[in-house]
Amino acid sequence: MGTASVQTSIAIIFISLCVGFLSFYFIGDLSKKKKKIYIGELVSQITNFVLFMWLGKILLNLSVFLKDPLAILAYPSNSNAVYIAVLFSFFAIAIKSKRQKIDIIPFLNAFIHVFLITSFLYEFIQIVWNNNTYSIRYLGLLAVLIITFVVMHARVTIYRLNIIMAIGWTLGTFGLTFVMPFMMVFGYTMAPWFLGLVFVICLIVNILKKEEGVVNGRN
Repeated sequence: MGTASVQTSIAIIFISLCVGFLSFYFIGDLSKKKKKIYIGELVSQITNFVLFMWLGKILLNLSVFLKDPLAILAYPSNSNAVYIAVLFSFFAIAIKSKRQKIDIIPFLNAFIHVFLITSFLYEFIQIVWNNNTYSIRYLGLLAVLIITFVVMHARVTIYRLNIIMAIGWTLGTFGLTFVMPFMMVFGYTMAPWFLGLVFVICLIVNILKKEEGVVNGRN
């Protein structure tokens, strides 16, 4: 991917992310105070994710980094760096939740809201602006998930809604890897094994949270 293409992709992600945050702030049913708290936490985790991507890029090109640290700047982040960043982010959020520094259930619900809107707008812009029609099926999946999220939000607990969305997205994208030439999320290829791993993690979280009894009440 050329420098101009990378810059364009980053710009589209930024615009889409801003719309995602705005939709959560103005449409979400939480108080303004809680919305600001979760938006701040999401921004913090996104910042961590970017740093983890850089760390992943360094680990994947360690020999180059040791010889010439500045040379690593010329290496673009690839899907493997994204995989590392996602796994590190999982651990960082899990540790923060374990230390009770974050209310994980509503945080994940806020993340899902922002992620779905951001992803949908990003793919829509890519199709309309760059004519990347390969992502039409993924756009359709996102549309179904957004509709499901809106319809189910007032009918099930936030915890169950999170599980439905997480499993729906992972299974949906996993299925698309077999009917599309390549499955991409924000311009990065998603391998079937990685999506399968995310699905397993979702199931493990589901089992652990059930044992903790968080399925009672609104959460």
